[in-house]
Amino acid sequence: MRPSHVLSERPSRCFGSAGIMLRISLLRLLGRTGLSRGLCLQDSRLRHYSSCPLGARDDAQDARAYFTTPIFYVNAAPHIGHLYSALLADALCRYRRLRVPSAAATRFSTGTDEHGLKIQQAAATAGLAPAELCDQVSAQFQQLFREASISSTDFIRTTEARHRVAVQHFWGVLKARGLLYKGLYEGWYCASDECFLPEAKVTRQPGPSGDLCPVSLESGHPVSWTKEENYIFRLSQFREPLQRWLRGDPRAITPEPFHHAVLQWLEEELPDLSVSRRSSHLHWGIPVPGDDSQTIYVWLDALVNYLTVIGYPNAEFKSWWPTTSHIIGKDILKFHAIYWPALLLGAGMSPPHRIYVHSHWTVCGQKMSKSLGNVVDPRSCLDRYTVDGFRYFLLRQGVPHWDCDYYDEKVVKLLDSELADALGGLLNRCTAKRINPSGTYPAFCTTCFPSEPGLVGPSVRAQAEDYALVSAVATLPKQVADHYDNFQIYKALEAVSSCVRQTNGFVQRHAPWKLNWQSPVDAPWLGTVLHVALECLRVFGTLLQPVTPSLADKLLSRLGVSATERGLGELYFLPRFHGHPCPFEGRRLGSETGLLFPRLDQSRAWLLKAHRT
Repeated sequence: MRPSHVLSERPSRCFGSAGIMLRISLLRLLGRTGLSRGLCLQDSRLRHYSSCPLGARDDAQDARAYFTTPIFYVNAAPHIGHLYSALLADALCRYRRLRVPSAAATRFSTGTDEHGLKIQQAAATAGLAPAELCDQVSAQFQQLFREASISSTDFIRTTEARHRVAVQHFWGVLKARGLLYKGLYEGWYCASDECFLPEAKVTRQPGPSGDLCPVSLESGHPVSWTKEENYIFRLSQFREPLQRWLRGDPRAITPEPFHHAVLQWLEEELPDLSVSRRSSHLHWGIPVPGDDSQTIYVWLDALVNYLTVIGYPNAEFKSWWPTTSHIIGKDILKFHAIYWPALLLGAGMSPPHRIYVHSHWTVCGQKMSKSLGNVVDPRSCLDRYTVDGFRYFLLRQGVPHWDCDYYDEKVVKLLDSELADALGGLLNRCTAKRINPSGTYPAFCTTCFPSEPGLVGPSVRAQAEDYALVSAVATLPKQVADHYDNFQIYKALEAVSSCVRQTNGFVQRHAPWKLNWQSPVDAPWLGTVLHVALECLRVFGTLLQPVTPSLADKLLSRLGVSATERGLGELYFLPRFHGHPCPFEGRRLGSETGLLFPRLDQSRAWLLKAHRT
């Protein structure tokens, strides 16, 4: 047998809704105006959204949810691509917790991949034992994720004893089911990329002497012909089952272009897969059970980490699998969307519930590279832009289905515009002592802002645009829920930002600073303007919690919103507008703790320093 594919080592660039209690009854409004098209929902549908799963989630997914990042290869320090993977998973997990508050219903794992030839060679070059190198680099990932407020429930290292037990048991299951055999592999091997390559992935380029030399078509690194006896997994048997799985669930891999790409791959021949290496060549790994002459290949070893975390091979793991969402970079799609599901099917298990795929980050239009000196240190960015600021930037600007570009000026412009000026400025306006001297959540006046637009009277002050704002913010939680369910966190943040701008327009339009609390004509409307704006801010703060947890906490605390009033189930927007009591009306605001988010462009010195660095 000559399998043309083999599990290759992890690439060095491995990047890794809401029980919305809207209860809004704007039926009279909808019958008389077209301004509220965003609220074209019947009362029954609103009740449905408050009690049913969001999007197309099934019952099993609602009962429990398990989120994972890739485990990151420790041959180099972490960069912003690794952090982006972790932030995507963290935001999905935090949003899930807002929707299903029970801590026992959600798990989230990340970790480091610590076996393989690259580790073996890097440790030798550094004069360290492989375990020492792994300890050092794994600690860097753990520190970065702590500093970035990644809320994982488990950090797995593949050098742990529990993982070795899981991997060897998984191997034993595959062997017992007749899916492993020993065979001779003969083909091209790329030492730099640590992978075997089929003939179609090899080309010839002039070498130093001018002669044509075989190189990897994708990386350009030299390859050599290798002949080796390994254990082989019968991958070819799983082509049709994988096709049935993906065609039966169009959302199994998201975004759709990646789902389509995997189906295209499966139209081609699917050769059997080499899943071990000679121990004399690769000793830094987990031995094949019963055959010390072979080491389990690093990719099979690494993929099983998702089972290790949930207790495999003990029976407890079955309550979490397959309610699993993998968040991965596009460079490891084939391993997670073809090889891993095939291995799982081979072991008598189901494929994961979802595979969410994201693209990469470039820097000023170029791929990050040590040789170019443009690798962005995520810890420096967290320090420079604040933790919440940099989290917001990556999740606001990162679009999963195409590569995204990073440069310092873009970060500053976005954060100053959306967090410091728009959101922070709105909060400052509504809580300033000159405008809100009592420091309370003012009362809402239904005669100034009746629930039915178009009414006239001496007390009516609301305008058509104001009803449009109420409509936009009322439907915002459902929009955000849909975006999260579709792995479009950037669109969720775009929707929030749009409503923040709309709310600022509302405040600017009615200029509460020109109104007088001592005037019996002005006071009810002044309180109403502030009440509406504060209600909008409460919605924004609640929805921003998965992305900017500290900033959202500061915002909600300033509004006097308690810790038990911050879930999506409590997100009952503007109840006084619909004739219901508001629990916040008359409540004292929280203490002032300074700017919500400081502007970053007050001094350009740090930019010059960063440029010099």
